[in-house]
Amino acid sequence: MSTKPPSGKGPKDAQNREDRLKAALKANLARRKAQARAKAGDQAGSGRNKED
Repeated sequence: MSTKPPSGKGPKDAQNREDRLKAALKANLARRKAQARAKAGDQAGSGRNKED
């Protein structure tokens, strides 16, 4: 087996984890908003094409 370095559960590691989670949440929200905009644009565009 390999030995793992001791996991530092200090305030610096907690802050790093919080920063990573915050960045991941922000990226996820931006991706979901972009998907929603694209879906809304597709639905609006498809309605116009059916009437032509």
